[in-house]
Amino acid sequence: MAPAKILVVDDDPAVRNLIQRFLIKQSYQVEAAEDGKTALALFEQFNPDLVILDVNLPDVIGFNLCQEMQSRNGVFVLMLTSRADEADKIRGFAKGADDYLTKPFGLGELEVRVAAILRRQRVVTTAEQKRLVFEKLMIDPVRREVALNNQPVPLTALEFDLLHFLASHPGRVWRRAELIQEVWDYEYVGDQRVVDVHIGQIRKKIEIDASQPALIQTVRGVGYKFECPTHSPQLEVSS
Repeated sequence: MAPAKILVVDDDPAVRNLIQRFLIKQSYQVEAAEDGKTALALFEQFNPDLVILDVNLPDVIGFNLCQEMQSRNGVFVLMLTSRADEADKIRGFAKGADDYLTKPFGLGELEVRVAAILRRQRVVTTAEQKRLVFEKLMIDPVRREVALNNQPVPLTALEFDLLHFLASHPGRVWRRAELIQEVWDYEYVGDQRVVDVHIGQIRKKIEIDASQPALIQTVRGVGYKFECPTHSPQLEVSS
């Protein structure tokens, strides 16, 4: 398997070069940019699997660049910031970021976060390849596509992973910490409201009324569950 491609975007040359050298030593293919304009040009040419993106860039707000990149191909995004404000983290996740690192951070922590995000690209098993069909909602794990009433639903990479995981275990109630462990794929240290943010974003896209969700239901004091519509789900092997 070819090494994963990572684009590092940070206007601080010391941080940018440190991350780039470290990741190259980990056998990743790495490109780097110092501003948003250069980053977008490299993004188109390089087609990275993961973007490590600083929030504070000279020509663009990192949150907006994250959203722009996500809208093009659902690339994984790891945000970097010098701010420890939880509100910033929530905003970043709402814009499609997959994870967040607050400066200063250790290279060991960066390595764990990068590996955890990229593990979501694993080859799916035969069982996991089955399309899930719940009345008018279709989830295709091979193509990573979701459709509602035969219309495509644009989800970020992490939103898709979360929805597919919940829908694969209909009726089961999951605590936020369990969802973070299963979907984020490592011990997340931080505000578990990130789960609420992603659930809220998914609901806006697949629920008839996001304020009264029928598919992804809140179990007060516990967490969330995916509730099947009236009919049982159909399983189809994706072609």
